[in-house]
Amino acid sequence: MKYMENNTIDIEVAYAKPEEQMIISLKVASGCTAEEAIEKSDILSKFPEIELKKIGIFSKPCSLKTQLRESDRVEIYRPLIADPKELRKQRAAQGKVMKKGGNK
Repeated sequence: MKYMENNTIDIEVAYAKPEEQMIISLKVASGCTAEEAIEKSDILSKFPEIELKKIGIFSKPCSLKTQLRESDRVEIYRPLIADPKELRKQRAAQGKVMKKGGNK
């Protein structure tokens, strides 16, 4: 049994909507991919709207084929509702200034 414990790692799979967030802790086989962990977490049945287009590990984009390491958190990202560049252009056109740092 100890041999099996050495071949597993603890990871998390996370998904968040504005009104609901979920982090699922899992024990997976060493060498498991992000895609395998997502499937094993069963998060896709809890959130059927998920499209696995963008994922990451601790905010760093990765592919579904990325092999996981101990304590990794696989994050499933939702599509953007608005283009950040377009929003900045709209604010600039309205004459609004975005506040930065300590400038007053």
